[in-house]
Parts: sequence; structure tokens; C-alpha cells
Amino acid sequence: MPDLHALTPSIPWLNGRRALLAVTVLATSIGGCIAMAKVVANLPMGWQLTMLTLFALTFSWIALAFWGAICGFVICALRRDPLSLRRQTLVDPSASLLVSRTALVMPIYAEPPVPTIAGLEATCRSLLQQASKHGASSAETIGNHVEVFILSDTQDTTLAHQEAAHVAALQQRLAGQLAIHYRRRPNNDGRKAGNIAEFCRRWGRRYDYMVVLDADSLMSGATLLHLIHRMQRQPSVGLIQTVPIPVGQRTLFGRFTQLASAIYSPMLAAGQSFWQGDAANYWGHNAIIRTRAFMANAGLPTLSGKPPLGGELLSHDFVEAALLKRGGWQVLLDTSATAAVSHQDTNASASHNSFEAMPSNLLDFAKRDRRWLQGNLQHLRLLTGAGLHPVSRLHFLFGAFAYLSSLVWLVLLLCASIVVGYQAIGPASHPLLPTTLSLVLLSVTLAMLVAPKLLGLLLTCWQCPHAYGGRLTLIASTLLEILFAALIAPLMMAWHSLFIINVLIGRAIDWQTQHRGERSLSWRETWHHTGWVTICGITWAATMMLFSPSALGWLTPAWLGLIGAAPLVKYSSSATWGSIISRRFGLLLTPSTTQKPALLKAYAALVRGRYPDKRLPICLPLKAPPPELIGDMPCQSFRHYAQPSTAHAPPAKEPY
Repeated sequence: MPDLHALTPSIPWLNGRRALLAVTVLATSIGGCIAMAKVVANLPMGWQLTMLTLFALTFSWIALAFWGAICGFVICALRRDPLSLRRQTLVDPSASLLVSRTALVMPIYAEPPVPTIAGLEATCRSLLQQASKHGASSAETIGNHVEVFILSDTQDTTLAHQEAAHVAALQQRLAGQLAIHYRRRPNNDGRKAGNIAEFCRRWGRRYDYMVVLDADSLMSGATLLHLIHRMQRQPSVGLIQTVPIPVGQRTLFGRFTQLASAIYSPMLAAGQSFWQGDAANYWGHNAIIRTRAFMANAGLPTLSGKPPLGGELLSHDFVEAALLKRGGWQVLLDTSATAAVSHQDTNASASHNSFEAMPSNLLDFAKRDRRWLQGNLQHLRLLTGAGLHPVSRLHFLFGAFAYLSSLVWLVLLLCASIVVGYQAIGPASHPLLPTTLSLVLLSVTLAMLVAPKLLGLLLTCWQCPHAYGGRLTLIASTLLEILFAALIAPLMMAWHSLFIINVLIGRAIDWQTQHRGERSLSWRETWHHTGWVTICGITWAATMMLFSPSALGWLTPAWLGLIGAAPLVKYSSSATWGSIISRRFGLLLTPSTTQKPALLKAYAALVRGRYPDKRLPICLPLKAPPPELIGDMPCQSFRHYAQPSTAHAPPAKEPY
């Protein structure tokens, strides 16, 4: 039996790491601002302050991303664990015994039952197969330590009936191996956060940990056991977040997204974990949580006022991580699953997986961003919350500024365009903006923007090019992805700016189920959402051509993406174009397609052949959930907080 009083995770020189990152970002920002001050020196004072402030915000944000990527590159190049800085190795997930009870929790709301239940079954069977590799006894006892809960908030009775039928069939197929429980709420109060909170109050005390899965989550048995064993060994850890990689999309946009995530996410996640340490963030799924810590510390309050900035907390995951850290629990970002591919271990990469699905087109992607934007802007009200860790406050700030930066960038471009236009027609004898220095500063900024992508490419070319079809294919694919990202960046800037304005004028949206399947867009729907962007881009480019053709050239990355918004959105939603690029030209390949992990094979087989709706038996009875063990999950306050005086101790075992 492992020692539950083991030492907390070793994170040497954590304060030094954070200081190093802060100094490098600050020094880079100051250098950029000094150069910008010289660029705008001939402007009136009001314009100087405005443009310098906007540039400082934008350039500091870019510098943070740049130096974070540098940290991640060094960590991954040296193959070090970003927390302990030791040589990163993949540990046998069954090297120690299970002495805990874990609930796999999947909250769903009006989800398509076929892919949802297929994904859950693939995850469960992977867990059973992983246990069976270590003997019959392990396979037989895994059901004594792991149970599955499908927590439905579906309100449509017809869909709920289909949902229950699929769950009942799954219960029958896994009978005697894993217990599958189903609970449907008559309402969806509190949305996903309320759904999980109700589970905690009713059954949370039965389980030491819960693994939260989204309806599109896929996690291998090796990853699940790795997380459980790590929680057993480190009783001070309250939450471990994995790095889920998008898979399964065939559209051109989906393939671009999957390639970018596969190449850049491991490096960027390592950089984040390096300085965040034990105050990492929570992304709402593909994570394991210590149940008693969550119940004691993560009860969500309701913000005063009305939506969009008041009411229920939409981006609840950031807040729950901050509350856990405030309560003295460690919150970690685990990069071992994404590190498997870079270790050039095909068997490891095929078994250590954490996957998710992504929207298949830019419109659905932007709609999801619209929900996240509203939730993240709410976090600005929590920056002064009592007792929060400084890094948790940074998570709130960075999460909001990830969207606010689009509006800042837009205003900066508009201000620069106005100044350049005035310079072209004004009577000034000296240039208001020095051309050479402006171009140098612009070049440096663009280089820092592209550097993380190039570093990810360099790292992947060095460590595992075979997983992407070879070095030449990988380089061509990455350059194509960089071009696509540059073209859609102005479109996302315009959409995010519009979303922010809507939030600021009080227009809230409902958090509905996102479209998870592939969807090719029509020209009519595309133009409805992008027509105004194209018109703005044409107007902007024509104005700059009239007043300052030279400025039109260095503003090309901005106006070109706006003018081409409609065809970009339309054609990138096509699965046909995605297949042509991938199959005919052999580009945009990822480890999930070249190495074909067993988890994805099983999921695809289940979706294709296991659940024909018309033939589904609907008479199977649902098994009743386990007996409840009622517990409290008190609502937390951001105005008052008393620091706990006692150290964490392993929980007393509850009767089952």
C-alpha cells in the first residue's frame, strides 16, 4: 500500500522561475515601449499617450506568450518534467495498487447520444484493457475502485428517452466489469457547475476522486490510472489537469486546429506548468479532482447584478481552481500524456492519451468563444477576491485579456491608420511616424508572434517528425497552418471586438450545447456572419490606398484577412477540402492519424457500428444509482476568507 503521507510534489526554485519570467517579460516590454515612444514622438501628447498605452498592452501580451514558449521549448528540448525539472519518464500506470475510489463523471446536456456514449465506452474499455495487462485480478478489481456517472441535464423528453436507452444498453454491455450510473435532473440549474455540485452533494463522499469528462472527452486507461496513482502518492494535490489534444475532425479548419494543437500544445503547456507550478488552472474537463477538497472549497457564489457580467459564473473552472488553491490545495498541470509522442515512444504515445473534440468550422468556434468571453470577463470582478493566490488572480486577468487584446489591437490599428493618413495629407514638415523605425518595430513584433510556432516546429522536427509524415511534410504543413492562422487572426479580432462591445452594453447570451459534429457551412450562413467584416476590410484598404499606399503594404496582414473572411470561413468548413489537403497532398497529418491510437480506433468502431438508432433496444431497464451519502458543499465568499489553520490529512474512509 502506498504511503498517503508522501511528500508534496517537488517544485524547486518556483519563486525564482516566476521572477525570471516576470523580469524577461518586463524588460522586453520596456524595450518595446521605448522604441514605440520614439516612433510617436512627433505626435501630439494625447495621441502619444493613447498609442503608447495601447502598444504597451499589446506588446506585453505578446512578450508573455513569447517567453512562455521559450521556457516550454527549453523544457521539452531537455526532456525535463516542467515541475520537478527531473528527466521526464513515463511511469507504468499499474506500478502501485489502487487503494482509493474514483468516479468518472460525465455531465451532459442535450448531447447526441451516439458519439457521447461511444466515447465513454471507449474510455471505459481502455481502462479495463489497461488493468487486464497486469493480470486477471487487476481486471476483476478495477470495478471495485472505479465507477462511472452520466449526469444528464437534458430537458427534451424525447432526447432524454434516447439517452437513457443508450445508457441502459451500455450498463448491460459492461455489467460485471464497471458500474455505470445514470441520473437526470428535472432542471439544469447552475448548468454544468450546478450539475457536478449536485453529484458531489449526493454521492461525493463515496469517492476519493472524480475525473471530469466532457461529452466529447476521450481518455485512455493508462492516463486515468496514472492520474489516480498520482493523487494517491501526493495527498496535498487537489486537482490535476491534463492537456487534451483535439482529434476526429475532417474539415480543413478542424485539421488546421488539430495540427496546431498537436505541435504547439505540449511545448506551451510545459512553459505554463514551469512557472505556474502548483497554482495551475482548470479547463473544466479531462482532469482529476480530490472530491473532499472540491466540496469543501469550490462551492460557487453568484455574482451580484444581472448578466452578462453578473449572475451565475459561466467560466466556472477557472474559479474552482482558484478556490482550491486558496484552500491550500495544489493545482497541477500534467503534461505527461502530451509528452509521450515527443519521447519517440510509439507504444507510450498510443496508450497515454487525453483527447477532446473541437468545433469543425470557424462560426461554431467563434460561438464557443463568445460564451467563454462572457464568462472570462466576469472574472475581472474577482481580481480583488479575498485570499486568492497571486497566480490565480493572473489566471483571471490573462483569461479576460486573451479576448480584450483583440479590441486593444483593433483600436491600435485604427489609431495608426488615422495618424498615417493625416501624415500623408497634413502640412507637417517632419514625418509624424518615422518609417524605418516603425517597420523595425513591426518586424520585431511579428517575429515574436510567429516565434512560438517556429519553436514548436523545430522541436517536433527534432524529436518526432515521423508522427507527422516526415520532416518535409511537417514543415510544409506548419507553414500552411501559420499562413491560415495569420489570415483568420483579423477576423477573430473583429468578432471578439464585437462580442466585447455586446457584453459591455449588456447583451448576454445563454450557454447552450455546442455543435460537436462536422458541419459544412452554406454561403448564405457564411455571408450573414462575415459580410460586414468583408465590407469593413474593403473600406479600410481603399481608404489607406487613397491616402497612404505605403501604409497599405505594411497593414496587409490585417486588411487581407478581413476582405477574405467569407471564403476563408466557407472553404475551411469543407470536409472535401480537408480530405484533399490531407490525403492527396499528404499534409496536415497528426499523431492521431498516423499512429492511430487504440482508443481512437475503438471509438470510431463504436460510432460506426454499435449504435444504429432505429435498432436500439429501448426496453432495457436502467439500473438505479448507488445509495446516496449526503455531504455539504458550502458556497464560498470572495469578500471574506479565513485561512485554514490545519494541514491537509488523508480523508477518513466512508462506509460504502
